[in-house]
Amino acid sequence: MTNTAVTCSIVAKEALPILANMLSFASNVNRDFESEFTSNVSRGYTTGQTINIKRPPRYTYRAGRVAVPQATTETSIPLTLSQGGCDLNFTSLERTLSFNKLEDKVAAAMEPVANEIDRQGLQLARLSTFNTIGTPGTLPTTQALALAAVTGVNQRLDEMGAPRKDKRRAFIMNPALNGATLQGFAGMFNGQQTLTKQFESGVMVDSLGLAYAMGQNVDVHTNGTQAVTGTAVAAGLSGSSIACAALTGTITRGTKISFPGVFAVNPQSRQSTGTLAQFVVTADLLAGATALPISPALTPSGAFQNVSNATTAANFTIFGTASGAYNANVAYHKDAFTLAMVPMWAPPGGKGVIDVAQETYKGFTIKVTEFYDGINDNSIMRLDVLFGWAACYPELACLYAT
Repeated sequence: MTNTAVTCSIVAKEALPILANMLSFASNVNRDFESEFTSNVSRGYTTGQTINIKRPPRYTYRAGRVAVPQATTETSIPLTLSQGGCDLNFTSLERTLSFNKLEDKVAAAMEPVANEIDRQGLQLARLSTFNTIGTPGTLPTTQALALAAVTGVNQRLDEMGAPRKDKRRAFIMNPALNGATLQGFAGMFNGQQTLTKQFESGVMVDSLGLAYAMGQNVDVHTNGTQAVTGTAVAAGLSGSSIACAALTGTITRGTKISFPGVFAVNPQSRQSTGTLAQFVVTADLLAGATALPISPALTPSGAFQNVSNATTAANFTIFGTASGAYNANVAYHKDAFTLAMVPMWAPPGGKGVIDVAQETYKGFTIKVTEFYDGINDNSIMRLDVLFGWAACYPELACLYAT
């Protein structure tokens, strides 16, 4: 049997489908903005390491005949690329074997790469998503609880205006929630095909308007020492920094808070949903702090209104328990988050480089570069990725805490 020469192109082509299949969170998010990098390069200039993604402006309804011109306000969020990868070392003996002998090594090399891409994305989801339901420390193992978990996240997405008809909602669950949901749904009527898939895979099969995936990288949030009933907030406050009485404990970045009497509104009608609006704290706070940096900005009026009214004179409330931790499983519409994964500069052959190849598959790109260590008679292949995450519309996501 003739051996197949192992080239960088072969390694790249083999590695990319493996990488794509290993990703759970990243496979169900928006990928539109990576073209901002690649298209500009083709036109002769680069965008730099960071691009700013524009969010569309919003306007309010005008009643009656008389025109009321409104100013256009556009907001943007940054997406920054970072480089990473995994490096392989082959002896000359391994280098001359057929590629089938090396497939396991390539698959093993893709595991930490896929793990890190998903880990960063799920960490971003925890830190940027403010809508949160569930009971920390409780799994939905009964039929009623499992159904309530799925319909609950769908309800919150509906209230936030997340599209349903395009069928682009997903739910990433950690192993414990996946197992509990399977147990809870066991007694419900399902088509034979659905039951067969769930029985064979041990993973929830798409249903009730959600595409499910199990992810070991679902992030864990830990609250600070501040009591759940926070300190006093004055009436009439709004914005992205809410003044409060001095904290008696710490608050960690990513903590979810709400203000009594301040309800979320439908993004188009601006009518109250009847659900208290939630906000995420955007920085770590020490005891004694007198302001809460939050996202989104509390906006009680105008085109970007997101709450029924400004704050009332009451203590704010923290989701969860003081110093308590919970798993941040995330349900989301595809447009809530975006991943850009773009081609990199490839060095020319020679000057230490034996071979280099770059491949793109389903929007995922990997560069494979081979160089030689003559002292140890080793062939070294580095597998590189260049990617970045951004939370474009975190209001289109909802965490389910367990």
